[in-house]
Amino acid sequence: MYLYHRHETDSMENQKGQIMKVILTGEDLTLDQLVAVAREHAEVELSPETVEKVKRSRAIVDDIVENERVVYGITTGFGSLHNVHISKEDTVQLQENLIRTHAAGAGEPLKEDEVRAVMTIRVNSLVKGVSGVRPLMIETLINMLNKNVLPFIPQQGSLGASGDLAPISHMVLPMLGLGRAYYEGELLPGREAMEKAGIPCIQLDAKEGLALNNGTSVLTAIGALATYDAMQLLKLSDIAGALSLEAHRGIIDAFYEKLHTIRPHVGALATARNIRNLTEGSTYLTHTAELRTQDAYTLRCMPQIHGASKDTISYVAEKVAIELNAATDNPIITVDGDVISGGNFHGEPMAQPFDFLGIGAAEIGNVSERRIERLVNHQLSDFPSFLVKNPGLNSGFMITQYSAASLVSENKVLAHPASVDSIPSCENQEDFVSMGTLAARKARDIVKNSLRCVATEILAAVQAIDFRKEMTDGKLGVGTQAAYDAVREKLNFIADDSEIEMYDELEKITNLLVDGSLLKAVEEKVQIDLQ
Repeated sequence: MYLYHRHETDSMENQKGQIMKVILTGEDLTLDQLVAVAREHAEVELSPETVEKVKRSRAIVDDIVENERVVYGITTGFGSLHNVHISKEDTVQLQENLIRTHAAGAGEPLKEDEVRAVMTIRVNSLVKGVSGVRPLMIETLINMLNKNVLPFIPQQGSLGASGDLAPISHMVLPMLGLGRAYYEGELLPGREAMEKAGIPCIQLDAKEGLALNNGTSVLTAIGALATYDAMQLLKLSDIAGALSLEAHRGIIDAFYEKLHTIRPHVGALATARNIRNLTEGSTYLTHTAELRTQDAYTLRCMPQIHGASKDTISYVAEKVAIELNAATDNPIITVDGDVISGGNFHGEPMAQPFDFLGIGAAEIGNVSERRIERLVNHQLSDFPSFLVKNPGLNSGFMITQYSAASLVSENKVLAHPASVDSIPSCENQEDFVSMGTLAARKARDIVKNSLRCVATEILAAVQAIDFRKEMTDGKLGVGTQAAYDAVREKLNFIADDSEIEMYDELEKITNLLVDGSLLKAVEEKVQIDLQ
């Protein structure tokens, strides 16, 4: 689901509008650009002005070390050891020790796009020129990105404050010739991966280990990609809902703009407009009292339900836009030479939004599963049981609803907020943490589960529409027809259980959503809005 917008000042695109190069300045990285780097391997560059900012910041660190001023993380220990003075001779070893010991993650590794997003966000934070690293650190990370040397980063082990210490430390290890990294699809010792890619390993200098691993880059990367995917999910949910509405010969009156302008929530207005546009020209839709007085909530209240999730994701996207261009390490070195020890590494500003993201995405899965039930349940429609001819001999779509029900029930567990939890660490110096990385990981999984539900609904709705065509001669709307055609180009009507394996059918329809082809086909005919 890769849809990009034009950013002339800080990226370069090919003729298809895909972002091919992103110039990082620390000020204007967008979500579309992050996705381009993470998933399409867009090249990353720095501007000359950015390098000068980094050099000025580094000169201040060098002065602190040379004059042995007492500054946290540069000439002191870390966390609760902040009162332990470190000599000038030991400042370099201090930074390597930090990375070696803090790389204590657990669990399965992050996926390729997530690792690339982590590295991009970390670079964009460092190039703001307030972290005190040498340009060499940043250049090494950019070389790794552009040559696709991807550190092995376990998903678990972060409290989200002081940022993502454990997982980002795993990111740093291969830079030092340590840890493990993927290169050309193979997991190798860190030094070997760097050597094969032709990237020299480095030695950390004063403050650099802390500047690299102290920040919210992991939780922001996971949550940002989940936010992007949630935006696509919302568009697809409107397509699914419109198909279901036409399959049931639903009442279009509930989507009239004059109804929603008197309760003008932005997401509700957008959803109602999308449904009207998707179904424009349809002869299957009805009006109040033509066939029935009202539709069930899952059909009639799509603007209110889908719209609430749109408003939620819009809020989260605003927070992501800020965090993508934030400096999140500690201490911060200002342009006038002040060194300020604060809490920009704390994940709470993103932990709560990512919990909110999970809730918004879960509701899309919830309402989609209920519409699946209305499609497959003969008692709630005029379709044959489980959308199949000869039910009994055939089970048809029976278990697709079971599977969707399982996913939404899992989502309800995952939607419990992580950010309301905390546990003290570092001898109680770090006594309130965000759990933001867990919030981001949960949101990612909820979006994935809800996408499968929406994919299932689209497949079921298209099957139902084929039955509807046998009952009533008519035509679909301009947008729903495009969606129908995109599905039927890849998947056939399921007439008999012996012709298919349902998992394979569900994988095919899910892939149509994930690769963006279904959404692209629809948006060539109808614009789908989130606001």
